[in-house]
Amino acid sequence: MKDAEGPRFNPYLAVLLAVFAAAFSSIFTKLSSAPPLVIAFYRLFFAFLIIAPLALNREGIKEMAGLGKRQLLMALISGLFLSLHFAFWITSLNYTSISSSTVLVTMQPLFVIAGGVFFLKEKLGRGGLAGAAITLAGSLVVGFGDFRVGGDALLGDMLAFSGAFFVAVYLLIGRALRGSLSLFSYVFLVYGSSAALLFLCNIVSGTPLSGYPAADWAYFMCLAVVPTIFGHTVFSWALKYVKAAVVSVSILGEPVGATILAYFIFNQFPGFLQLAGGIVIISGLCVFIRASVK
Repeated sequence: MKDAEGPRFNPYLAVLLAVFAAAFSSIFTKLSSAPPLVIAFYRLFFAFLIIAPLALNREGIKEMAGLGKRQLLMALISGLFLSLHFAFWITSLNYTSISSSTVLVTMQPLFVIAGGVFFLKEKLGRGGLAGAAITLAGSLVVGFGDFRVGGDALLGDMLAFSGAFFVAVYLLIGRALRGSLSLFSYVFLVYGSSAALLFLCNIVSGTPLSGYPAADWAYFMCLAVVPTIFGHTVFSWALKYVKAAVVSVSILGEPVGATILAYFIFNQFPGFLQLAGGIVIISGLCVFIRASVK
């Protein structure tokens, strides 16, 4: 199935709504009482089921059947890194605050563009280096603030930072795959492979996949629909119509929205160092992304 030639919906408005939807990711995750691997599995599994009818039409089946072994392997590897991203990031919410976790995981553009520099030999100017330095300085401020709170908070920061790295690899692979795959075929393969890997992780670790209260099942479905379908899938769709920099900078609104929601829902507000570090990180990323697309 090929993507439509022209957008049926304003892509800039779609990106704005996707940022709002993505901000609920940490909220629904925090509300659930299930283990992190279970939350990650059902989020992607339900998203996979929702996407399936859109991907498994005549054109979609023909498109996926025509993929080579290399493309299928890339989709599997992409799913692996997406599953690692969710496993690490969701676990981080058990140790650190929503604001610290979300602002650290949005550092993924740093890794994406760094990957382009080291593996694709893309050039990074002084502005990009300055932005990277500012961003890393901000992460150290957040880490120091959480270290003062306790070792668990610092562990959560490290998990969220790792989650940023894993999602960056997922995006780098996806950038190559999206050149030969339509949106629904791409997310069908990636969400499916990621859900399958997380299913195996739960089985091997002996984590039960049933027996959770009704509220948890509602949160699993909300995670699949709101931040996954209306959030990250819309970001993937928008990349066809707007510059990648627009999407990357817009995603920086997620920790802002998540912090506001966390305040009203959990009465959770970041400390001075966490707030200052978060502002520095977002500012540094803006400088970094702007310099990297010139």
